[in-house]
Amino acid sequence: MKLRHKKVLTAYFFLSIPLLFFAFIRFYPMVSAFYMSFTDWNIISPVKNFVGFSNYLRIFKDPVFRISLFNTLKYVLYGVPSVIVLSLALALLLNNVTKFQSVYRLIYVMPYITPIVATSWVWRWMYQKPPTGVINNFLSFLGLPARNFLMSTTEALPSIVATTVWVEVGYCVIIFLAGLQNIPKEYLEAAKVDGANRRQLLFKITIPLLNPVIVFLSVMETIMFLRIFTQVYNMTDQGSGGPLNSTLPLVLYIYQKAFKSFDMGTAAAATVVLFLMILGITVLQLKVLNRRVQY
Repeated sequence: MKLRHKKVLTAYFFLSIPLLFFAFIRFYPMVSAFYMSFTDWNIISPVKNFVGFSNYLRIFKDPVFRISLFNTLKYVLYGVPSVIVLSLALALLLNNVTKFQSVYRLIYVMPYITPIVATSWVWRWMYQKPPTGVINNFLSFLGLPARNFLMSTTEALPSIVATTVWVEVGYCVIIFLAGLQNIPKEYLEAAKVDGANRRQLLFKITIPLLNPVIVFLSVMETIMFLRIFTQVYNMTDQGSGGPLNSTLPLVLYIYQKAFKSFDMGTAAAATVVLFLMILGITVLQLKVLNRRVQY
């Protein structure tokens, strides 16, 4: 066998490893979930009865599913813009820091690398009523009334969003900083020579050149908020998505259907709906936000 053929075979051998991984760990479960969504299966019985689109009709008639669907969209609408704007503002400030920048980066990224379960329980404790809750104690110190936070149908979801934003900001700040430091300084210096002020530098040069980073983070954070689960499960009473399903996201609805009601067909149908949501929103974001940028 020639050396060239050996190199080709070696390359295909190493490429087959990730290919097999995606085939059995990613694609097979995905195809299995699609098939399962057309069946009636209780996870115990070896028989999967084909029921067609009955599972899809059932979930769209289920008021709890509709609530979880709207809650999931609320998480995205509240969380993604907050994360992007706040992290961009912090990155712009940190980009001007010359001393101890690495220390500040570490401080901001620590919530992101902390296990989300631990973070959720700490914030759940902070949201408690006085005298336990730190936040309510601080409000009392300022002379303001205590808030119900996780016990309120109107405040629980924003409270969980605030916790998630606090976690995600550190990751986004690091990515934004990398993007800011890759912007050629010649552009900024030339604009200053032409008389551009700080506002013009920000909106005419910096943000347009950060467009690839903004698109990337918007897509990634949207997917994260669409799949939110751990925070809600750990911050609500008995992981129910309460009170009164006011914080119930789609992933938690799927979990409850699959592993509490043992209705795998309905859970799989809801999973397919979530997949189509993620795919549709991601494609829309790439079409609307993505612009060609040349340095």
